[in-house]
Amino acid sequence: MFNINYFKADSSTFVIKSVNGKVIKQGKGISFWYNAATTSIAALPLNALEAPFIFNLQTADFQSLRIQGQITFQIKNPEKTADVLNYNLTQDGKSYASEDPLKLSDRVVRNAQTLIQAKIQTTAMREALLMSQLLVTQVSNQLTTQSALETLGIDIIDVSIAAITPSPETLKALEAEARESILKEADDAIYARRKFSVEQERMIREAELETDLSVQNKQQEIEEARLENERALLRERAEIEQEKLVAEVNAEAKRNELVALRVENQRIQSDADAYAIEAKMKAYRELPVENLKAMALAKMNPEQLMAMAFESLAQNAGKIGELNISPDLFGQLMKKGANA
Repeated sequence: MFNINYFKADSSTFVIKSVNGKVIKQGKGISFWYNAATTSIAALPLNALEAPFIFNLQTADFQSLRIQGQITFQIKNPEKTADVLNYNLTQDGKSYASEDPLKLSDRVVRNAQTLIQAKIQTTAMREALLMSQLLVTQVSNQLTTQSALETLGIDIIDVSIAAITPSPETLKALEAEARESILKEADDAIYARRKFSVEQERMIREAELETDLSVQNKQQEIEEARLENERALLRERAEIEQEKLVAEVNAEAKRNELVALRVENQRIQSDADAYAIEAKMKAYRELPVENLKAMALAKMNPEQLMAMAFESLAQNAGKIGELNISPDLFGQLMKKGANA
């Protein structure tokens, strides 16, 4: 009944206790008794806050885009925030006395929207659809340097963009275009594969033809080498035959010279023999007959002498009356004839 109440804050809430507009006590997670009639209590959350957003923007080529994401921030300087926004609680301390705490997220989102819109309006749709990570980086860097957010005493923790999508009609057109592009790429891949296959087949065929040509060239070289070897052999044989003929001709010439020499020698020898015989015959003609017979008998064997004796007896048989020859003489003659 005396409007005396008890207030206790949790550890993530910063509390400012003011009496008649003058700050009496402030801190995180504090508790105290207060007079509701004269005391004002401001409670500011210090935990991380999330502000989701969905922006419908227009690109440089007048195409509509929807950008969906979220910003995570935290009150780092609650005294500044309490000076700008009304975070006072009602007298019972159970709810806020104004809607300013709900406007903090809107202010952060509006700052982010300004930055994102400035980038999207200068970018073509196709490029904008692929720049989510770039937007995250740029918005994060620019929000941390925003003087308005610094005045509010907040710090940006994270910026994320979940999706960048065009209008349904544009999306269908892009899907159709992408589908046609994919189909074209598939056709190009099939064509490239067939072209590659044909090219490989051509290369294989050329390689086979080159191999056949190389084999034929080798065979031709082998045949030419064989013919050249045969020619060389024939030339060598012809040279050998020629050398043999030359040798035979030379041999025949030598033989002709030898025969001529032999004939000449024989003629000379014959002339010498004839001269010697003629000289002997002349000598024999000049010698008496008795001397010649004596010379002939002197060179005869006993058997020859006996034969001439019997021949002489036979020639003079009419003059001989009786002739006795002993058996011993014939026995000796027969024995000598058997030994001969």
